[in-house]
Amino acid sequence: MENINQEIHKAFETIQQGGIILYPTDTVWGIGCDATNAEAVAKIYKLKQRAETQSMICLMNGEKMMYNVFKDIPEVAWQIIDLSEKPTTLILDKPRNVAANLIATDNTLGIRIVKEPFCFKLMEKMRKPLVSTSANISGQPTPIAFKDISPEIIKGVDYVVNLQREKIAGKPSTIIKLTSDSQVKVIRK
Repeated sequence: MENINQEIHKAFETIQQGGIILYPTDTVWGIGCDATNAEAVAKIYKLKQRAETQSMICLMNGEKMMYNVFKDIPEVAWQIIDLSEKPTTLILDKPRNVAANLIATDNTLGIRIVKEPFCFKLMEKMRKPLVSTSANISGQPTPIAFKDISPEIIKGVDYVVNLQREKIAGKPSTIIKLTSDSQVKVIRK
């Protein structure tokens, strides 16, 4: 537990200074930053060589954080969160209180509630959502283990979290888009 607390502290300090981190999520290794810092978000787009029109998701650690970002959350969102057996990303309408360059052109934002200890506790300390995007150059395969992450990505971040380096992460999350009028569309299973 001591190691996780040290890593949370180091990651938090990096994020507070506008830096970007490479870290293990509940699915795959991710690149992240403070979701309210547009300059840090821009650094991630640049590192991934990704167009800003290809939006990234935010991790959140609970209801309070979700309501800070979305005024209206469809009831079906809570049902999906409660019933999902694997990590599920929800795309919801009309986000607020996050960097504008995170919001998709259709005024939506993908979010995932995480319970995984490192991410959960880091966001508890940040009191803000954490950007999460796979640790690869755009168009390249998603690395499933730390050893698969390209040196370009590792060198391009401000801090590499020293946890779960040996453990192979899971698969990317399921993605479900929910509209204000409660339409549900599965984008990735």
